[in-house]
Amino acid sequence: MQILKCINLKKKVKEKVIVEKISFSINKGDIVGFIGPNGAGKTTVIKLILGLVKLTEGQVFIKGFDIKKDFVRAIEKVGSIVENPDLYMYLSGYDNLKITANNYKNISKNRINEVIKIVGLENRIKDKVSTYSLGMRQRLGIAEAILNNPELLILDELTNGLDIEGIIEIRNLVKKLSHEGIAILISSHNLTEIDNLCNRIIAIKNGRIVTDDTIDNFTTISKEEIYIIELNNIDGLTKVIPDDKFEILEGNKIKVKISKERISELMQKLIERNYKIYSVNKEKLTSEQAFIKKVGENKID
Repeated sequence: MQILKCINLKKKVKEKVIVEKISFSINKGDIVGFIGPNGAGKTTVIKLILGLVKLTEGQVFIKGFDIKKDFVRAIEKVGSIVENPDLYMYLSGYDNLKITANNYKNISKNRINEVIKIVGLENRIKDKVSTYSLGMRQRLGIAEAILNNPELLILDELTNGLDIEGIIEIRNLVKKLSHEGIAILISSHNLTEIDNLCNRIIAIKNGRIVTDDTIDNFTTISKEEIYIIELNNIDGLTKVIPDDKFEILEGNKIKVKISKERISELMQKLIERNYKIYSVNKEKLTSEQAFIKKVGENKID
C-alpha cells in the first residue's frame, strides 16, 4: 500500500533552484534511506513533504491526500523528527509526552503508556529529560513522533552522535516500527546504518534524484561482480582465468571479477583442473563505496 507519493517536487528561491523533478513513493512497511552530498537539497525535500516549506511546483500525497489542498488530513498520520527532538529538558519524559499529546485529538493515557513501552522507557519516564542519555532522548523523540499512530515516519539524522549501543537500540526500534506497517523515510550521514536498516535507498545530488533503488542494486556497480574464492592452491590459475580478471590475496584466496551468470562455469573449470574449492563469497560494496562511485562525492549531508 502506497503511503507517500511525491511528484515532480520543485523549490525555487528567487532565481535559484534548490530542488527539482523529485519524484518517488514509499509503501507501507518500507524503510527508505535518504542521502545526499552537502547542499544537495535533502533537508529541503523533507520540509516540502512536511509542509514546512512551500512548494514552487509539484505535489505531495500522503495516504492519498494532497499536502497543499488538504493539509490537515494529509499530515495527521505523519510523525517526524527533523534534526533533533524538541524536548523540554527540565520536565520529565512523561510530561513531555503529555504536552505533545495536546497537539492531537483524543490521545489517551493508554496511548501514552503504550508508546512509552514501545520505546522502552518505562523505568525512566518519570525522570527529568536532562538526566537522559542522548539515546534515551532520541527514543523519547520517537515516542512523541508516534503518539498519533502515524502511517508515515520521517526521521532526520536520528543516530547522529550516538554510541554503538544507542545506535543498535534505535535501529531495532525503527525495524520494529516498520514491521508494524509504518512507512519510514530516514536520512543519515551514516551509510553503514543505511546498509543495516533500509530496504531502499534514494540518493540526491544537485537537487535531483540520482538513484532510487534497493540496497542490493545500489551496491552493484556493474554486471560483473566481485567474488572471493578460497582454493587449495593457486598455481596455474592463468590457464583458467585471464590474469586481468583476478587478484591474488592471502591464504590461497583470489578476488575474481566475473558476472553472476558465469560464476558456475568458472567453478566447473576449477573442479575439472583438480582445484579444491573451500569457499565462494560475493563481495558487496558498502553503501558508502557505492555512493562515492555513483554520486561522485564523499561528503554526505
